Amino acid sequence: MATIAAAAGVDRTTLHRRFANREALLRAVFQAKLDSAERVLDEARLTEAPVSIALHRYLEGIIPVSREWPVDTRRMMQKDPEANTRREAQSARLSAFIQRARDTGYLRADIDPAWERAALDALVDSVAHEFPAVDPPQAADLIADTFLRGLGTT
Repeated sequence: MATIAAAAGVDRTTLHRRFANREALLRAVFQAKLDSAERVLDEARLTEAPVSIALHRYLEGIIPVSREWPVDTRRMMQKDPEANTRREAQSARLSAFIQRARDTGYLRADIDPAWERAALDALVDSVAHEFPAVDPPQAADLIADTFLRGLGTT
C-alpha cells in the first residue's frame, strides 16, 4: 500500500482512510476499469453502427482504457462475483459484435469466432502496452486493418 500511495502522490494514511486493505483498493480499480469499458461499448454502438465504424469506435475507446487501467481483471473476477458478472456481460457484447461481423461478411466464416475474439483482444493489449506512443486513432487504424485483412474476407 505504501508503494501505491507514493505512486498516487498521497500518503498512506489517506489511502487507508479510503480503502481498508489492498483487496478493497483492487476492487475499486477493477470497478473503475469495468465502468470505463462499459462506456466504450455503449459509445461504439456495436449493434447499430456499421461494423467497420463500430469496430473503430470500440478500438479508439478501449485503447486508452487499457492504458489507463493496466490491470488484468481475470484474477479479480475469481474473487468478486458481481464484477465477474459485469465482465462476462461486457465480453458477451463484444462476442456478439464479432458474430455480427461474421454474419455481415466482414470476417471469415471458416475461422473459429473464439480465435477472432482472442486475436482482437491480443491486438488491443499489444498496441496499448507495447506501443504507448501510438495515439488511439492511429492505433485503431492499425488494429482494424490488421484484424479485418488478417481475418477478414477481403
